[in-house]
Amino acid sequence: MAPALSNPLLSDRVARSKKVPSSHVRAVGDRPDLANVDHESGAGIPLIDLKQLEGPGRRRVVEAIGSACENDGFFMVTNHGIPEAVVEGMLSVAREFFHLPESERLKCYSDDPKKAVRLSTSFNVRTEKVSNWRDFLRLHCYPLESFVDQWPSNPPAFRQVVGTYSTEARALALRLLEAISESLGLDRGHMVKAMGRHAQHMAVNYYPPCPQPELTYGLPGHKDPNAITLLLQDGVSGLQVQRDGRWVAVNPVPNALVINIGDQLQALSNDRYKSVNHRVIVNSASERISVPTFYCPSPDTVVAPADALVDDAHPRAYRPFTYQEYYEEFWKMGLQSASCLDRFRRIE
Repeated sequence: MAPALSNPLLSDRVARSKKVPSSHVRAVGDRPDLANVDHESGAGIPLIDLKQLEGPGRRRVVEAIGSACENDGFFMVTNHGIPEAVVEGMLSVAREFFHLPESERLKCYSDDPKKAVRLSTSFNVRTEKVSNWRDFLRLHCYPLESFVDQWPSNPPAFRQVVGTYSTEARALALRLLEAISESLGLDRGHMVKAMGRHAQHMAVNYYPPCPQPELTYGLPGHKDPNAITLLLQDGVSGLQVQRDGRWVAVNPVPNALVINIGDQLQALSNDRYKSVNHRVIVNSASERISVPTFYCPSPDTVVAPADALVDDAHPRAYRPFTYQEYYEEFWKMGLQSASCLDRFRRIE
């Protein structure tokens, strides 16, 4: 149900604004400091070609994925298997949705983070003190048949196009989880089995042009609570990853997806692989659309590493916990640089 608040969505409030509203202005010490960002050549993070993942070069690709998970927490993949038409369709229908009339979009609005399908703004408007420069549509995607009828019916092709993309994204997530298992010296199917019945969410993010991007964030520094994230983005830069205390810009690469390790894989790998702090900055010139797919354990899954990853040199890092327990704690904390995982760290 649409809220009583007039213009609850950022894009409708600031369509003609030349100034960032005070609700979105960060304190001086908590601003992006855009002059001190490393802009490296290329992608800024490892770029891995998956063409040989199912071929004779699999071992080499698996080793590259393992190295990226251990050293960077982020990497890009090309030849990922999702057809270009499916990718372009997803970005197109996302843009079309956010360009619908306000009254049509607001049919999906909710500020309740527990809803399986909801349009909202910022991150959690119920608890945060400073808002973020983002509107988003949150969708539960797996099992697809349990949720697709709740998705927006406008644009008319939305359910079919997004359903196709989410199915393709899940297939890629499973392939990557198998490679990650192998890179840790585990059976190929270990990580897939370790996540129970599985869950999959998607956020369709819309970042409007911002008249003063130095004052606010699309999303502040945070770590993802899920297992693995697959990010589809348009050609507009915005994602930045923290490396050695500095922010590094991740430059979009045509036909590539950004992959990052979330907190659950850090726990399942017993800290071998790291969930890394990242943020989104905005710009004054153009809108930006991104579509992260969050692949997760099912809520009742007990998250614990394989025995093979625990030894004298690598004692058990966390107490066992369910994903439901973790996710509730994450929402209490909100987006921040401190990892929610620290709440579950085992103390000898």
